Amino acid sequence: MKKLFANRVLTNDTTDLDNIFKNSANPENISFAGGFPDVRLFPEQALQQAYHDAINQQGPAIFQYQSTQGPLALRQKLATRMVQQAGVTTTAANILLTQGGQQAIDLVAKLLLNHGDAMVVEGPTYMGALAAFDTYEPTYYEVPVDQDGMNLRRLQQTLKAHPEIKLIYTIPDFHNPTGTTLTAKRRQAMVALANQYNVIILEDSPYRDLRYSGQTIPAIKHYDTEGRVIFISSFSKILSPALRTGWLVADDTLMTQLVGLKSAVDVQSPNVTLAAINAYLDQNDLDAHIATLNQAYQVKRDAMLQALDRYFPKNVTYTRPAGGFFIWVTLPATIDAQQLLTDVVLPQAHVAYVPSACQFASRTVKNGLRLNFTSLDPTTITAGIRRLGQLLQPAPVTTTTKPRLKTSFQF
Repeated sequence: MKKLFANRVLTNDTTDLDNIFKNSANPENISFAGGFPDVRLFPEQALQQAYHDAINQQGPAIFQYQSTQGPLALRQKLATRMVQQAGVTTTAANILLTQGGQQAIDLVAKLLLNHGDAMVVEGPTYMGALAAFDTYEPTYYEVPVDQDGMNLRRLQQTLKAHPEIKLIYTIPDFHNPTGTTLTAKRRQAMVALANQYNVIILEDSPYRDLRYSGQTIPAIKHYDTEGRVIFISSFSKILSPALRTGWLVADDTLMTQLVGLKSAVDVQSPNVTLAAINAYLDQNDLDAHIATLNQAYQVKRDAMLQALDRYFPKNVTYTRPAGGFFIWVTLPATIDAQQLLTDVVLPQAHVAYVPSACQFASRTVKNGLRLNFTSLDPTTITAGIRRLGQLLQPAPVTTTTKPRLKTSFQF
């Protein structure tokens, strides 16, 4: 029967994503793998009330087909929020509600990418985005990330060498997986390059509101002068992933096509959920809720950084993010983080992380790993990092003692 499958299915491997959920669900593990919010911080009662009120207020009509773009009232709220929180002036007509940020990524890929079309991704990048793009079989060009986000000098070189590139995918705010943030200067320069080389920028920013220190930077879309930046965000990290609700901001020409593509895929996102989110925003202060998240997540981030400082060897480096969900760890160049996880860390320490190879389009960088700090309490974070750090410490070399680990890894 596989002979009937399309090539995009046969070449699309989601094993790495599956492993994240499997390792996170194992109760024996301390899992830093999944990009999960803290379940204890979900506004459960407020959301329950919002669903109740939305259904009561709208009656049977709430269960009927509605607009593909989503409820006007919710889109208007998001347009206001884009001005206030991202520096982006837009209207409800330029906002599309989607099934999480993931569907927004898929719609943009569907809009722009034919088989073999060229696009730029960061190295490393969000593995879920790679899974979405892989379905359309693009040609990837990887641009490295440094402490200030995507390396713009390398981006310019890549665009100049490959004028066929159509799309730049970037996560500028508290990047997944490195936690870095693209500077304002680089955001402006990226837009200028996109204008010069006739490229679309897909700005994926689900972590934007989760800042624990430093000053907010306007979105890349803020600097857009030719309507070629598409902005994506989501309620998954600031309300609940189970809502499966994201939004996309695009100018008229792009929006018309994206609405048509969504209509063909699923007609609309679930109206009951969208109406409940709108009711929640009517009845609650979202920014106050986000402030609560930021206070709690800052404590968790600090706990992980303190544990890394205490328990990790000096030849292992890591980022120090000002927000978001993740810390990126770089091991010595000779270490394969996937093999280390499978052969040593999971069986001996029962700690899970995401190895680096699956977070690069090239899959050639193997000595890195992503750690999530938002889903666990500080005590568990410290215990997990201590276990991991103990395995990473160099084994003493003597002629009378056996190696500490039954492994070929040398730190």
